Amino acid sequence: MNGRTPIGVELVRRGVVKEADIATAIEYQKQHPEKKLGDILNILNLCPQKRLIDAMGEILGENVIILTTDDIKIRENKYLPLNICKTCKAILFEVIGRRAKVCFADTSNNKAIEEVRLALLKNGLVMEKFLTFETNIENVLQSLDKKEEKTITSDTDITKLVDTIIRSAMDKRASDIHIEPMEKEIRVRFRVDGELITIANFEKSKQMQLIGRLKAISNMYQERQDAQDGSINLYGDYNIRVASQPTIDGEKFCLRLLKKNEGLRSIFDLGFPSDEGALKKCFDKRNSITIVAAPTGQGKTTTLYSILEYLNRPEINITTVEDPVEIRVPGINQIEIDEKSTFASALRAILRSDPDIILLGEVRDLETAEIAIQAGQTGHYVLSTIHTINAIEVITRLRKMGISDYDISSTLATAVSQRLLRRVCPHCAIKRKFTEEEKGFMNKFAERYHTKFDYTGKFTYDTKGCKFCNHTGYLDRIAAFEVLEITDEMKDLIVTGASSLQIRDLALQQGYRPLVIDAFQKVLDGVTTVEEVDKRLALY
Repeated sequence: MNGRTPIGVELVRRGVVKEADIATAIEYQKQHPEKKLGDILNILNLCPQKRLIDAMGEILGENVIILTTDDIKIRENKYLPLNICKTCKAILFEVIGRRAKVCFADTSNNKAIEEVRLALLKNGLVMEKFLTFETNIENVLQSLDKKEEKTITSDTDITKLVDTIIRSAMDKRASDIHIEPMEKEIRVRFRVDGELITIANFEKSKQMQLIGRLKAISNMYQERQDAQDGSINLYGDYNIRVASQPTIDGEKFCLRLLKKNEGLRSIFDLGFPSDEGALKKCFDKRNSITIVAAPTGQGKTTTLYSILEYLNRPEINITTVEDPVEIRVPGINQIEIDEKSTFASALRAILRSDPDIILLGEVRDLETAEIAIQAGQTGHYVLSTIHTINAIEVITRLRKMGISDYDISSTLATAVSQRLLRRVCPHCAIKRKFTEEEKGFMNKFAERYHTKFDYTGKFTYDTKGCKFCNHTGYLDRIAAFEVLEITDEMKDLIVTGASSLQIRDLALQQGYRPLVIDAFQKVLDGVTTVEEVDKRLALY
């Protein structure tokens, strides 16, 4: 209330509710701490809706509305994507001229209001803010979800159908769309926060039209039945990479959605331990290589971009070689690999253009690895990725590529590994205490890696599922990290050809902690769950 009288006191003072009503609402709030007092009074029907919302508007100095689907005067999602509506609990319900009327469940949430304001500003609209009850927002969102699902499954216009599928994926924050011919139907699935969700099933008769439309907008050859790559450039905020693959039931399509000009996230926001000193020690290097390791789809590129943002200064020349360039970063020279070039050939050219820091999208082969090592040995700082299961196996992978133990020990400065974990949905998660079974499971790993977890005042969550998280119980993701710093003692060990187990033993003595420890710390912080950690890291 920003120093003003609490809203409950003010409502009682105005005679809108009684003190007993406020006491009842506060008891309810203890079990539902995410709910605002005004919403609780409405949920419990302790006061007529109109009288309550009008009084709240007067107290807070806000325009108010009791929102229903009848109040929405524009085509849904025309100016404000559904995913923003869900995360910000906001609905755009009318546009008059260049003025956009938006209602919020919480007009004190400045972050959400600013996100909506900027999204509308991109479309040349000025926002006019209204307050409504959260249940009104939820009812409208549920109606829009049902309408969207009905449109997807019943639309007979193939052009409109494909457009609806793609826009629906954007609204649900999907990273990939899978359109898969089956024996008797066509299945559409979205990958959201790393999980595949079935969205719709179509009759088989639409298959040829659907394939034809996808090939047409992806610039693919219509007559070819073998695997093809293409791209869709019809959606201003997105680059969409398309891959087709023949199957026994027809051609499958996978669409990868890459949002243009998406703001870089801080490395700390991604989940890296909040320690500026540790970050500087890991990544502010010279004459060396830092490698981020993880399987495909675990956020390695995002982490590299966040590191670049941390290192980017006017006095430093940073050049990247990528396939493709996924995020454009002001002040950085970005080079995209094409059919006429390779990572190795582009890297050779870059070394002649006086770079201080080089980002190499991926170390794929011996030739690229050797040039990267050479760059690190001649005064440059090289950042790259590699596919391995953990940070220590980076050394083994470089050895298998053919890099000598001497070159590894003299050039590799830091190896970082990560896995993406789904965050519990803040809208539906149910707080509870850790069970003894969960504590025992976590303590087993803590003892193995010479650490101890403190459960004092800590809680975990049961995942329920709601419309905000596509009924999965999780919303967005965070990374669990492990960092291997190549110390002088470790260099001596590597150069002698020591095994990964010997290197691991020394690393544990020097403070290295594996992924599972950071992952369980995020469980203790209430960010994710034991079940999610077990699922993503395959613990046993």
